[in-house]
Amino acid sequence: MQRIPVYVHATDPISWTGVTGQLTGRTEVRVLAQADAADAAVTLVVVDSLTPPVVQALRRLRREQNRLVLVPATIDDAQLSAAVECGVVGVVRRSEASAGRLVEVILSAARGEGSVPADLLGRLLNQMRRLQREVLDPRGLSLGGLSSREVDVLRLVADGFETREIAVKLSYSERTVKNVVHGMTTRLHLRNRAHAVAYALRHDLI
Repeated sequence: MQRIPVYVHATDPISWTGVTGQLTGRTEVRVLAQADAADAAVTLVVVDSLTPPVVQALRRLRREQNRLVLVPATIDDAQLSAAVECGVVGVVRRSEASAGRLVEVILSAARGEGSVPADLLGRLLNQMRRLQREVLDPRGLSLGGLSSREVDVLRLVADGFETREIAVKLSYSERTVKNVVHGMTTRLHLRNRAHAVAYALRHDLI
C-alpha cells in the first residue's frame, strides 16, 4: 500500500511533537517536513480551539494544501461550522486522537471522504432542522432541493446513527443510503455531509 504523505501543522511545538510521535512508524502514512508541506495529500491542523487566527490559518492552508483534518482540544457547534466552511474534511478531538484514529481519518480524507464525530455532526444537522422549523416553515419554504428520502437520511444522521443503522430503520440497503448521501453531495458539488449542511446554511437553502 502506498503511504499517504501527511503534513502536521500545529500552533505549538508540544502538540506537533505529540501528533507526529503518534504517526511515526505507521506504515500507512509518511510524515513530511515543513519544507515538503506542499507535497502533502492530507494536512493535520492541531489546535487548542478555533480562534480567529486559526480560521485564517485554515483558509490559507486550504489554498495551499489539498485536504485538511482538524485536531482540536475543544470545538463547539459554531466552530465546527466555521471549520467546514474553511475546507476541513475531518475532525478528531485531541482526547480521541490515538494513532489508529488519526490514521483512519487521514485515510478517509485521502479518499475524499469526510469524518466528523457523530455527536458534532448530529448537532450541526439539528441546527439545520431548527432553522427549517423556526425560520423557513413559517414562510412556507421547504428544504432547498432535498428529496424526502434525503431528508429522512439526514435526520437519522443528525440522531447519530451510522449507515448500517439508517439502512435498517428506513428499510433501505446500505448501498442505497450511501447513494442518497453521495447523490446529494455530488449534486451540490460538496465534499461531504457536514459541508453540505454548512453550505445550505450559508446560502439560506435550509
